[in-house]
Amino acid sequence: MINLLYTELLKLKRSKMFLISVLGAAVAPFMVVVASYIYMKTEDSHQIITFPELFSETNLYTVLLIGVPLYGVVSAYLFNREYLEDTLKNLLTIPVSRISLIMSKLIILFMWIMFLTFVAWGLTLFLGVLGQFQGLSPLLIVKSLGNFMTGGLLLFILSTPIVLVAVVMKNYVPTIIFTIVITLINVMSGNSEHRGLFPWAAAGDIANDTLQPTYPAEVSYIAIFATSIIGLIATIVYFKKVDIH
Repeated sequence: MINLLYTELLKLKRSKMFLISVLGAAVAPFMVVVASYIYMKTEDSHQIITFPELFSETNLYTVLLIGVPLYGVVSAYLFNREYLEDTLKNLLTIPVSRISLIMSKLIILFMWIMFLTFVAWGLTLFLGVLGQFQGLSPLLIVKSLGNFMTGGLLLFILSTPIVLVAVVMKNYVPTIIFTIVITLINVMSGNSEHRGLFPWAAAGDIANDTLQPTYPAEVSYIAIFATSIIGLIATIVYFKKVDIH
């Protein structure tokens, strides 16, 4: 397992995908903070936008809009690279346990997602300080970081169905389409009182402490973890049985 993790890290070191993903993670902070700053300076000088609003909006965009397709592309990259380069059949002759291979990639995916989430939070903090927004406090820093990390963790937990699509289809395009569909459902359910039933929308509400009272919180958590477990089991079963040509 350690050797597999080390190998995956070496692959990332030589890849441009990591830098591209960091740029993707920076989209939400720039979009929210810069747009808020321009609005206050040009549209309504009396409107005060504070740090709590910056953190909340950025986390919302990160979890519901940017995170799903971005982390989906990362997932597809990690799990499709050997297929596209036709090196998986050689790797499995070492021999390497297929379950160990999946788990090592999931660990790398977890680290990658959490790092990108931290980048989004850190950039929001930096740009907010640079723009001299008000309302920053040590308590808010800790709370906002916890909210961002919660969102990142939930998106990782919900990555298993996306991984399944990547492993089954062995191509980036179906995975990207799948994440776009999820994002569109997130957008369409934005004003619905039933959005807590949709795992990815529920993750956004949990990360921002805005979970709707329509259903008990346990329902949203069950939906998230059930989706994750089903995706993980299906991925492992499929990958163990599929023939690698």
